[in-house]
Amino acid sequence: MHVSDILADLLDEQAALDPIVRALSDADWATPTASPRWTVTDQIAHLTFFDAKAAVAIASPERWDEERNRLFGAGGDVGVDELTLTAVRELPPGERHAAWVRGRAALEHAAKELADDTRVPWYGPSMGAKSFLTARLMECWAHGQDVIDAVGASRPPSDRLRHVAQMGYATRGWTYLNRGESAPPGEVQVRLTGPSGDVWTWGPDDAGARVHGPAEDFCLVVTQRRHLDDVSLVVEGAVAVDWLAKAQAFAGPPTDGPPPGRFV
Repeated sequence: MHVSDILADLLDEQAALDPIVRALSDADWATPTASPRWTVTDQIAHLTFFDAKAAVAIASPERWDEERNRLFGAGGDVGVDELTLTAVRELPPGERHAAWVRGRAALEHAAKELADDTRVPWYGPSMGAKSFLTARLMECWAHGQDVIDAVGASRPPSDRLRHVAQMGYATRGWTYLNRGESAPPGEVQVRLTGPSGDVWTWGPDDAGARVHGPAEDFCLVVTQRRHLDDVSLVVEGAVAVDWLAKAQAFAGPPTDGPPPGRFV
């Protein structure tokens, strides 16, 4: 898969959330979400800020140290929220969706110039272009899920979830490193059924631990949008159970997902 293919899927993932965001009432924008402190407005503000900054990282890497230092100097969760969310929070509700559209349009314009082997600077280590856009897709899908859960909307799953699932599998080691732990020895095979019925597999056939079931459920767990007890994944082996209890496919300090039963 080329970076242009991932960009096309990113644009489709963003477009899939558009009807839900456009339909939000003023009251909906103020609805609390599962993320501590964050409303629906804040979820979209987060996407708006980081899509726009992703465009800067691609188009103007020489400016990136300044951008990164600004965020790192914000000071704590509240300071970061003020820096990243305030611009959209201060807009009238009817203008918030348009702000996100502008931010992601800038990202699309910049990303069209990416080559498969381009390295893009970011808030942590630089990322390959394909991984960089995959992370943006994962963010859109996961924060979109927060909005959907908050307002009781629905979004049909698509095979774009393969990107999220692949990142979820690839970040198993990161999950432990981020917590200052060593991953338990042993391999895990993940075998998932996508929305179209295709089967996606990662990991060796002789792995001592296995995860199988719907791709959407796996994605919800590794992005910490659902507790493992509340999905229909079949998890075999202590190594796999331990991983999915802690799985974190996104950057940032270690966090825990929702408690069991929250979304049942």
